[in-house]
Amino acid sequence: MGPEMLSILILVAMFIIATVLPVNMGALAFVGAFVLGFIILGMETSDILASFPGGLFLTIVGVTYLFAIAQKNGTVDVLVNAAVRVVGSKVALIPWIMFGITAVITAVGALSPAAVAIIAPVALNFANKYRISPLMMGMMVIHGAQGGGFSPIAVYGVTVNGIVDAAGLEVSPLAVFLSSLIFNFLIAVVLCLALGGRGLLSSRAEDFVERAAEARLSRSAMVKANAENRDVDFKGFGSGMYGPSDPAGSTAAPTVEKVRISFPQVATLVGLAVLAVVALGFGIDVGFVAITVAVLLALISPQAQKGAVNKIDWSTVLLLGGMLTFVGVLQEAGTIEYVSNAVGSLGVPLLAALLICYIGAVVSAFASSTAILAALIPLAVPFLQAGEIGATGLICALAVASTIVDVSPFSTNGALVLANAPEDVDREAFYKKILVYAAIVVVVGPLLAWAAMVLPGWL
Repeated sequence: MGPEMLSILILVAMFIIATVLPVNMGALAFVGAFVLGFIILGMETSDILASFPGGLFLTIVGVTYLFAIAQKNGTVDVLVNAAVRVVGSKVALIPWIMFGITAVITAVGALSPAAVAIIAPVALNFANKYRISPLMMGMMVIHGAQGGGFSPIAVYGVTVNGIVDAAGLEVSPLAVFLSSLIFNFLIAVVLCLALGGRGLLSSRAEDFVERAAEARLSRSAMVKANAENRDVDFKGFGSGMYGPSDPAGSTAAPTVEKVRISFPQVATLVGLAVLAVVALGFGIDVGFVAITVAVLLALISPQAQKGAVNKIDWSTVLLLGGMLTFVGVLQEAGTIEYVSNAVGSLGVPLLAALLICYIGAVVSAFASSTAILAALIPLAVPFLQAGEIGATGLICALAVASTIVDVSPFSTNGALVLANAPEDVDREAFYKKILVYAAIVVVVGPLLAWAAMVLPGWL
């Protein structure tokens, strides 16, 4: 068996092990790189490590460190509170506010699961209060996170753009970002229409407050009547247990307590703006700019950033470091060219492109989206360099197809939404709804992404 097939078997084994067992795929990839490179190919370890993505390492550490500081000093809460205030009494805007704020959080550097973990509890709490479909609300949060996830300073965006640049392909980072944002936005529109969004247009928060008040009065009257019938003194019982503090009956308007913005929070907002302007407007390395802004914020307010380093997503750093090092060894083994020739041998470039999108979607529904992007894009590069398929269209379609399936309950994002389901929601039924929705996305999503982004370039 040649090194090409051995390397493919190692890659498949890595995905299976990482899916079945709680082992970081990046760690497995480093082992795979060592076994394939040193033992099978006879490479020097220094040559193996030459593929380690130092620039990407700095970028991920920098942007996630900066976001960790923003979360620690309350800047993220300020953004969420400001977004919620925009809702006012318009219940129909709540799902879109959740979509938008999650997109903003991932666009400025947060990992998708981190953004979902922050916003999903808030969003699903609103869904419970205002009789909004929890499935719609949860999926809006995930699609918002994926929509913003490919900004040029986001982890997904940095990963894809870095791999594409290293391959010498001309793909606009803005095109990758907008394709994901627009695609997820359109899915969100369909979700709203299909799951009761139109019915929310006539709803006002005050209506729910009045209903809640009537329900509390009714319960209080019932308790009082029962107490009188039993000749038991229940003085204060209605106002204590069934009053406004009752979680089951409380349905306050979607407003939040006004919070005074502190100097560290203002500095953080300015720092995020500086990062966007300097890194994107002047083309300066995102990693160096992000780590510089993060360190300056740490100097301004050492207490506010205490423990932020521990919140850097080191598991993702390990994942990407290992995967891209392994991909470098794959290139040395000739696997990239081998797979590309196999894809090209299908004889129908459009079919090959569709197949790549479906592979990304199916695997990503059960495994890490970041890992599958790091593995599939390099495998598709030689195929793209042949010029039969537009590079921009396929990279955008692959990016979308590999991430929209994170709605799956087997992915981190889907699991977070399921875990934050309201108490009065049947967890088993909610799981089945998410599973059905995820299956639809896996089947239809890659096809739509291919049709919208690859097919027009061919025609």
